[in-house]
Amino acid sequence: MEMLCTLRSLTDTQRQKLLEHPGKLEEFIDDEEDFGDAEGARFLDLDIGETWHGLQYLMTGTAWEGKAPLDFLVRGGQDVGDIPSDEGTARVFTPDQVKALSKALGELSESTLRKRYDPARLQEEDIYPGFWEEPPPDLDPEEELFSYFEELKKFAATVAKRGHGLLVFIG
Repeated sequence: MEMLCTLRSLTDTQRQKLLEHPGKLEEFIDDEEDFGDAEGARFLDLDIGETWHGLQYLMTGTAWEGKAPLDFLVRGGQDVGDIPSDEGTARVFTPDQVKALSKALGELSESTLRKRYDPARLQEEDIYPGFWEEPPPDLDPEEELFSYFEELKKFAATVAKRGHGLLVFIG
């Protein structure tokens, strides 16, 4: 089963409503429920696909740990329930947490990330999707990770500038 990660901006009103009504998570993700928040209709989203675990490792140096806010892809925030269709969970982060995240991503140098990119180590740590030493012929996992890291940085900066929170879900 593929484990894909999506990030989506949400207003503070939406974040609070989701915490109150976790049963509406699926409708919110499918864009059928915005809790009457017209501003939220202009949400931003970023699909980082299967790169989430590799990015977590490059940003924190660990598979499932690390210091906030850079561990946000795998933990932190507030749980707003399960993704009904898969085995994933969804977590929300406040606007202040997104600002801190954007700042931390901006301060993370590419050379730090490049030093941590070690296919044998990623394989050993069982970093998803697990083909680090023998990637599919049409894929350069290192370039894919760095390209998504740049996207992630831009995305977090834009969401922070809007003063919105973030919903992160893997499923």
